[in-house]
Amino acid sequence: MNDPIKPYEPQFPSDLVDDLRRRLSHTRLPDEETVGDWSQGIPLSYLRELVDSWRDDYDMTQVPNEINRWPNYLTSIDDIDIHFIHVRSPHTQAQPLLLTHGWPGSVLEFRHVIERLTNPTAFGGTSEQAFHLVIPSLPGYGFSGKPRTTGIGVDRIAAMWITLMNRLGYAKFIAHGGDWGALITQAIALQKGTPCQAIHITLPVVSPDPATMHSLLPEEQSAMEAFDFYQQWESGYSKQQSTRPQTLGYGLADSPSGQLAWIVEKYGQWTDCLRNGTRHPENAVSRNDLLDTVTLYWMTNSGASSARLYWESFNTPNLANIDLPTGISLFPVEIFRTSRRWAEKRFTQLVYFNNAIEHGGHFAALETPELWVAEIQSWHAALEQEGFLRD
Repeated sequence: MNDPIKPYEPQFPSDLVDDLRRRLSHTRLPDEETVGDWSQGIPLSYLRELVDSWRDDYDMTQVPNEINRWPNYLTSIDDIDIHFIHVRSPHTQAQPLLLTHGWPGSVLEFRHVIERLTNPTAFGGTSEQAFHLVIPSLPGYGFSGKPRTTGIGVDRIAAMWITLMNRLGYAKFIAHGGDWGALITQAIALQKGTPCQAIHITLPVVSPDPATMHSLLPEEQSAMEAFDFYQQWESGYSKQQSTRPQTLGYGLADSPSGQLAWIVEKYGQWTDCLRNGTRHPENAVSRNDLLDTVTLYWMTNSGASSARLYWESFNTPNLANIDLPTGISLFPVEIFRTSRRWAEKRFTQLVYFNNAIEHGGHFAALETPELWVAEIQSWHAALEQEGFLRD
């Protein structure tokens, strides 16, 4: 028997708001970095500015107010409460689309694209471009429940998402994901008898083709260099979260400034925010959006529980070939990139591939919502044209 789907209204208790402001007022900061950039982490001057802004200027009710603009629900899957946003399009023939976020993201990643996807005619589009949206919070993230046992990794979440879509009455659907959402979306495609008809990802997990190593294309050489940079300078967070998430969690649960720094540093490194030689995340994402994300992690005490997904799945990616129709959109400042010929080795029905997008990074739906929506629409149009969505 299916567990019920219950309407849900996300809220932050007032005592947690008061506690956050008190903690921010007693923040103890380290000494200043010895470099003039972000190479040692988020600069002290910027973190101090964010702490002051979070404490004095930020509206602590903004996150629940924003999320409650859309219908929210809870349902229990595998004994874990799953929070999700479900927005049906006013266009009755809309395509069901599952959107999955990653770390350090949340359902808020899609806040600027929901209306564009569900009601495209209000933005100059057509009814054929409309989607019914299902946007779940990953287990251990945001308003979803925290797993109390091991085993809640990428494959298990993929199966949970299929259960969710079936419970909502979507016998067939298409799916998109970035970051962990990309791995989960790929895992949905690999589920035996999957009801998913096609997938779209912005972070393809693809191994370089050994046969091309003697004649790398420029984009492949760039991808190799970016991966080397990631391994040398960017991967410390993943090593900690994939090996000792509990130890890390004590600091993230106790110090809002620590949680702030841990998250915002990634927006400084992974967004398309370099302007005139200076890196600043607010060149790509508004301060309010940054603080909303951090506030959601803090108020739901998700530092450790979100990090455990790395412990479960980061070191064991499934690289099996995917035969489901696939679209890949590579934004210019994505962490990992690939060439089309590398991608085609794994994704055997690569119906859409674009690596010439003008702007955007790892959090593309948040950074460049119009470009991201255009990519979703182009992928969907390619699927329609090739007849992949016909019954």
